[in-house]
Amino acid sequence: MNRVESAMRDLTHLDEVARQQTWLHRIDARAKAITTLVYVVAIASLPRHAVLEMLPFAAYPLMLLLAAQLPLRVLTRPLLVTILLGMAIGAANPFLDRSPVRVFDGWCIAGGWLSFISIQLRAVLGVTGAIGLIATTGMERLCHGLARLGVPRGFVTQLLFLYRYLFLLGANSAAMSRARDLRSNGRPLQLSTYGSLVGHLLLRTLDRAERIHAAMCCRGFHGDIPLGESDRFGPRDAAFVAVWCLVLIAIRVSHSGNFPH
Repeated sequence: MNRVESAMRDLTHLDEVARQQTWLHRIDARAKAITTLVYVVAIASLPRHAVLEMLPFAAYPLMLLLAAQLPLRVLTRPLLVTILLGMAIGAANPFLDRSPVRVFDGWCIAGGWLSFISIQLRAVLGVTGAIGLIATTGMERLCHGLARLGVPRGFVTQLLFLYRYLFLLGANSAAMSRARDLRSNGRPLQLSTYGSLVGHLLLRTLDRAERIHAAMCCRGFHGDIPLGESDRFGPRDAAFVAVWCLVLIAIRVSHSGNFPH
């Protein structure tokens, strides 16, 4: 199985996990979206040298992932990409910030290394929280919840279309990759071949997009997707938001004055 097919298998499994009926899956999408927003703001607001202070925030995404029973292999690929991007963003920090920062009594480290590690932790925690949110809610329910929270309908519609057609794009990519493997007789892919593959994929995608748009217009599509019946935001949902927001805010406030200098 090539890498494209493996990635699509993980995405399909994530979509299947979101259809479970655990207590957390039954929590209203708006409640989980609000709580996840507070979580992201809390970890983003920590000072640039915060490292150990960030670890307690892992409780929230860990709770989401355990409730969703998501296999670790589904997390491996997105977390690896996240770490690589974080390393690229913070690669210069250890060289640009050499000011000593006291971590423990009598032990100092360059501030650039702390900020570098902090960037990795923020990225990993943020992506893990987002994956946990999708795994316990589902993209369709999440988009419906965002629309009812006041997010512009155009943005919600584009987000939902993007997620739906990731599967279509992945299927086309996997078919092209498999055809190339069968015709290459085991030879490695040359750099010049990438341009041809991407070009053909773009042309096939545009052609499919035009046919899908024509079909949707024939069915009365005018730029908006009907959201259907709204989930009721009940006491259980309010309690979920209140408890977790208080926990996250308490963790953030408790560390407000405990950062290294």
